[in-house]
Amino acid sequence: MRKLILAAASIAAMTFAGPALADSPIIIKFSHVVASDTPKGKAADKFKELAEKYTNGKVKVEVYPNSTLYKDKEELEALQLGAVQMLAPSNSKFGPIGIKEFEVFDLPYILPDLKALRKVTDGPLGAQLLKKLDSKGMTGLAYWDNGFKQMSANKKLVAPADYKGLKFRIQSSKVLEAQFRSLGAIPQVMAFSDVYQALQTGVVDGQENTWSNIYTQKMHEVQKYATETNHGYIGYVVIVNKKFWDGLPADIRDELSKAMKEATEFGNSQSAKENDEALEAIKKAGKTEIISLTPEQNAAMRKAMMPVYKEVASRVGQPLIDEFLKETGQPPIN
Repeated sequence: MRKLILAAASIAAMTFAGPALADSPIIIKFSHVVASDTPKGKAADKFKELAEKYTNGKVKVEVYPNSTLYKDKEELEALQLGAVQMLAPSNSKFGPIGIKEFEVFDLPYILPDLKALRKVTDGPLGAQLLKKLDSKGMTGLAYWDNGFKQMSANKKLVAPADYKGLKFRIQSSKVLEAQFRSLGAIPQVMAFSDVYQALQTGVVDGQENTWSNIYTQKMHEVQKYATETNHGYIGYVVIVNKKFWDGLPADIRDELSKAMKEATEFGNSQSAKENDEALEAIKKAGKTEIISLTPEQNAAMRKAMMPVYKEVASRVGQPLIDEFLKETGQPPIN
């Protein structure tokens, strides 16, 4: 696979050499792993529309959804090698390449609501995290929402004990591994594009995701139960190959930044709306029973997951965790 990525990178380099020639547009390959009709998919398409409009056709954005170009494990390397110029990986993807601080977003219940989330992503804390991408040959452009996560399985999930022994698909994140171990479950790292088949065949018993991802990937068709937990958050960081970005003419970069800002506002406004619509569509399909937790059951889930904070403090950084909690108006974890 690395040879294929390197070959693609050399072709991309020749493509980028093209703008020196008259009438040759700058090509931006934007790869992502979800469906086009998700908040991220729509935001990527909106960026394409606005980028081409604001640059008067000097830039052409090619969007590749649903892992058609690269899967989860391949895309970051492809960007670093220049085979693709833009991605929107989830926060969890940066830990395995050495930027562990982004895994703070994976901590259970660390983001109580969208208002708290915006305080982080739109403020100095969000900017501080994006700056850490520079050392890996990436430039962070924006934070995109997917939404809050729910649990699903072929077994009713009401109490922490219900998770014991079940195999759950997770993104590659030490925090998420610790989260499921705290519930007695068995975490299994797996590419997003493989989850449906793994659920269908019983390779894993359950998964955590937003309603829009569950619905668009048809996971509800192969899961008997889904529990509204809102225990975690899935968000993305839009990144661009740093060498490519820095090499763009300043006026082009300004127009692309403007397009990204507007696409971000558009995509994030879609997220909550589409998760609500996806939940209603899942209910209407009638294949999955939706379970709502009582306040007492929700408190028991929180309590069961709190040891995760201590377990991953040395990895993510206790000062960063404390800063997050302070910014989102939550008490320190004792």
